[in-house]
Amino acid sequence: MINRHNWRRTLEAICIPLAALFFSLVLFGVFCAAVGANPFGVYASIYKAAFGSWRAFQNTLIRAAPLMLTSLCTALPARLGLIIIGNEGALVIGGIGAVAMGLAFGNAPPLVVQLAMALGGIICGGLWIGAVGALRHYRGVNETISSLLLNYIAIALLNHLVGGPMRDPSSLNKPSSYPLAEVNMLGTLPGTRVHYGLIYGLIACIIAYFLIQRTTFGFAARTAGGNIRAARIAGLPVGKLTMAICFLAGSCAGLAGMVEVAAVHGRANESLNSNYGYSGILVAFIARHNPLAATLVSILVGGILTSGGILQRAHQLPDATVLVFQGLVFLVVMYSESLYGRFAIFKEPAITVSSQPSAVTV
Repeated sequence: MINRHNWRRTLEAICIPLAALFFSLVLFGVFCAAVGANPFGVYASIYKAAFGSWRAFQNTLIRAAPLMLTSLCTALPARLGLIIIGNEGALVIGGIGAVAMGLAFGNAPPLVVQLAMALGGIICGGLWIGAVGALRHYRGVNETISSLLLNYIAIALLNHLVGGPMRDPSSLNKPSSYPLAEVNMLGTLPGTRVHYGLIYGLIACIIAYFLIQRTTFGFAARTAGGNIRAARIAGLPVGKLTMAICFLAGSCAGLAGMVEVAAVHGRANESLNSNYGYSGILVAFIARHNPLAATLVSILVGGILTSGGILQRAHQLPDATVLVFQGLVFLVVMYSESLYGRFAIFKEPAITVSSQPSAVTV
């Protein structure tokens, strides 16, 4: 049952991010006006490209699928008090693992190949971020720095593999791995252009929510995230929690890499490094690390990413303008974190106890 205190906190968690998004729109409008574009025309174009038609909305959903998965790479460790931003690296490594499994099991039935690719992406991504958790727990290495640096290592490893051991000799202009067989690619939802990666993302977010909010494992993680010293005194296995959460976080981003190679690219190449991991960080913070809220925010951010082309064609703005928009949103959302607990309307009213003089009978 939701008491009044939780109701106020829920309202605060909704209103402040919405206000941050609105203020980000205002700032982005100022930026557009400064470069000579009509802000309202830009807003209209973004809406048209993202949600203006069924075809446009399908493009948004296609981009939202990997965002749901990569957002969990930041959202899950945040419940343990860890700030991990290695989403892009885990996605890239997961994509490499998925391609390797897809090529190794290429002659198996399609369902077996797809399961093998999913398993390859999950394990590779999980181990990649699991290494961050190990460095944090056993050596005290800051997880934010180590996960960020691992992004560059993952991208360098991708470039080395697709330009060397995994390279398809027929890929001349753009070094790539050998392609996956068409029959082993992820299909699309009936009557749409949206691939089944969207279902993977929705299921992963739902499972993550129940894992964190409705299980003893999630309760232990949230307890450790609130006060790690108290968690250790209470006998909670903080090390095991850290390793498990980091592995699960990385496995979600690794699955996003599998979705990209098995549903979009069909092979591993530099297109895997498409900034979905970095955008997933933004999704996680806007959603306040709530996996269910991340599904809706992913659709919003996916729509923003989809609109880059139309801004270039209709308003002569660079395609990277949407990255400016993302950056503004991220900065404002980060600033809005300091506003929680400061507004009286979201606080529980103090209960005053009035004392009346009691009659004294002699």
